[in-house]
Amino acid sequence: MSKEGWSGRVYEDFELGDIYRHPLGRTILSADNSWFTLLTQNTAPLHFDHHYASQTEFGKPLVNSCFVLALVTGQSVTDISQNVMANLAWDEVRLPNPVFEGDTIYSQSEVLEKRESGKRPNVGIVKVKTTGFNQNGTVVITYTRTVMVYKKGCVPRLAKLEPDQSS
Repeated sequence: MSKEGWSGRVYEDFELGDIYRHPLGRTILSADNSWFTLLTQNTAPLHFDHHYASQTEFGKPLVNSCFVLALVTGQSVTDISQNVMANLAWDEVRLPNPVFEGDTIYSQSEVLEKRESGKRPNVGIVKVKTTGFNQNGTVVITYTRTVMVYKKGCVPRLAKLEPDQSS
């Protein structure tokens, strides 16, 4: 028997004060940090040169903060923006503690605001505060994010592929 999988929240599903603990954590590898840093043309050796980083107060490479922002945002998609029409803003990004290669990052989001769109009847605007923390529970990033989310019945449909029964 085929069952529908989780398809994310629509505008009507968000309630002020709700907190969503995002289900997946992710351990950051040295390759993740180096590749992301080099792909984005960040030339700071603190992210990819272990010898250089060993001479800093941290003693080892710091994970690129833009990678941390992207990772925590990605972790939140299943709960916050699976049905997004558009991201509108990332604000108040704070990085209170460093992230190191080998850290495992988890996250959660709290619904701060929601309102109807003034121009588009098929979407609403939702603002959340997302917090990322490491395996020890230490907060490593916080930010607010504003998204335009489809309303119930307005989400574009995904292709529904049926398995090949001929085998």
